[in-house]
Amino acid sequence: MNEAARSPLPATFRLVVTGGGTGGHTYPALTAIRTLQGRLATVGGTLDVLWIGTPDGLEAKVAPAEGIAFTTVATGKIRRSSNPLKMVSPANVRDMARVPLGVAQARKAIAEFAPDVVLATGGYVAVPAGLAARLCKRPLVLHEQTVRLGLANRKLAGSATRIALSSESTLPLLPESVRPAAVVTGNPVRPEVLSGHADKAIAALGLAGFDRRLPTLYVTGGAQGAQQINGVIRDVLPWLLERANVVHQCGPANVEPLRARAATLPSAVAGRYHLTGFVGPELPDVLALADIVVSRSGAGTLAELTALGKPAVFVPLASAAGNEQAYNARHLEEAGAAVALTGDVTAERLHNALGPLLADPARRAGMAQAARAHGRPDAADRLVDVLLSAASS
Repeated sequence: MNEAARSPLPATFRLVVTGGGTGGHTYPALTAIRTLQGRLATVGGTLDVLWIGTPDGLEAKVAPAEGIAFTTVATGKIRRSSNPLKMVSPANVRDMARVPLGVAQARKAIAEFAPDVVLATGGYVAVPAGLAARLCKRPLVLHEQTVRLGLANRKLAGSATRIALSSESTLPLLPESVRPAAVVTGNPVRPEVLSGHADKAIAALGLAGFDRRLPTLYVTGGAQGAQQINGVIRDVLPWLLERANVVHQCGPANVEPLRARAATLPSAVAGRYHLTGFVGPELPDVLALADIVVSRSGAGTLAELTALGKPAVFVPLASAAGNEQAYNARHLEEAGAAVALTGDVTAERLHNALGPLLADPARRAGMAQAARAHGRPDAADRLVDVLLSAASS
């Protein structure tokens, strides 16, 4: 069935969501839930959701805070290694022995809840719950956020009714046997991220010293900040502020050292630097203000920046599972939508990456257009179409 021809909306819909551990797996699921709730509400329908997760993952906080029923199952973490012998470590063997218990627990939960469809967004907990969906003969929809298929989704691909991908580039990486089940939806982006206003950021953050004739750079290392990014920004700061305004989200624990550095800046440019530990509700407005973003290259970040059409310089997290952030960054660099700084990232390399972008508005515009071409701001609606189609097929 073609998901573009939307399935009729049921009066009630029961959905099991599984996945989490990190925001990259958790927030796309939450955005899909909210979108499906909104879709059903247009016909007076209701959505019942059960989230199967881990007790110590982000989903354990997010689901209850959203009023979503939440239960946990046993699961095991695979500690990856390029050496196959190290994969058979005592810790891996012990954790994998927990998976059958997790499958039994998830099977009981799914059988009792009787969902119309199960959505798995990745993370270790998705494996037992996804296998239980097959045992309970319930449609299973996988959602993959990264360019490469994550480990959990690779294990579950053969059991899936549909495999929702974030990128066309993932299709040839799938086993041929499961490609007919795949559809490219994009990675759901929170709607509020797409509705920012630059002038609101100026007012909310008190950016009176910004020179609006210059481009604005938003630097972020995620909620906790990134020492690597903070370090190279600190080293190029005087040069940078001669050419741009900077909003620098450095992580709450990293403010004081950078504040001391900011105190040494020449008074002529000091007002162009806004340092903050955390960017909260004003994030959509900061993104609207930004002409260039320097950040990690997690799947959620890519989805937001391409949906907004923002040029980016990515500094991938080297320790990301399966080196996924490096693949994400290179994917957009090859498309002309970003610059990927992998390996040893120095102040000189950042200088060389940012210099041409800051100096050339046309170059920024071309990169923005390339980013927007890869963006899917309607990804949540597309994923909901897949869920409804899978449930009715």
